[in-house]
Amino acid sequence: MSASAQALPASVLNRDRAVVVTGLVGLAGVSGAHLWRMERSGVCCVAMPLMQGGTATDLALLSVMWAVLMGAMMTPPVAPVVLTFARINRHSREREQPFVPTTLFLLGYLIVWTAFSAVATFAQWGLHSAALLSPKMVSTSPLLGAALLLAAGVFQWTPMKHACLKHCRSPLSFLMTDWLDGAWGALRMGLKHGSFCLVCCWFLMLLLFVTGVMNLVWVVIITGFVLLEKAAANGVWVSRLAGGGLIGWAAWLVFEKSF
Repeated sequence: MSASAQALPASVLNRDRAVVVTGLVGLAGVSGAHLWRMERSGVCCVAMPLMQGGTATDLALLSVMWAVLMGAMMTPPVAPVVLTFARINRHSREREQPFVPTTLFLLGYLIVWTAFSAVATFAQWGLHSAALLSPKMVSTSPLLGAALLLAAGVFQWTPMKHACLKHCRSPLSFLMTDWLDGAWGALRMGLKHGSFCLVCCWFLMLLLFVTGVMNLVWVVIITGFVLLEKAAANGVWVSRLAGGGLIGWAAWLVFEKSF
């Protein structure tokens, strides 16, 4: 890091950090509050028309619900990367290099999860059409639940999972290696980081079909786990232990159905 970067006053860095943290907390908070309001008002009414085929409006509303859900769940885990980006960006500005709003990086990240939300919407539509989800958006099939749990558990042990997890656990390394200048560069970095994060976590998001898409307790649990495996000193083993637990849960569902 350059001497000018090192010379930045702590008050400046603290102010930038406070602004970014406030924005992230606000985004997650607004998304969470909206989810809570939807759950309290009976969001299952959105799911009911899907069981009879659904209209474009129904799918659009469901897609918005998924996008809000992903925003609430995946904004907290990206905080360390966004804070690191803001700090590097501040150093660049002090060296009189072009300043790029940190929101562009975050926008790229959220675009990836919005795209996932669209895919999840059609997956939910298909499951509803096949009568594999209840109106409350919970799996009605123990075998479907077991399959999702098994897939998520096995994925926790794969090299792909750990390669993506390593990327997410090293925000400074990613930004220093893949830094791109300008607004388009910031957006592309957000898209790239979001893609790694998506591959790392998408099986965990599909577990919502087992626990209930609008089960806010499990939304908090899954969000907390994603934070833990990225922040814990032994994140790889946290991931593997969770994978073992998910495989055991899948076996229990099959056993329960058999007997």
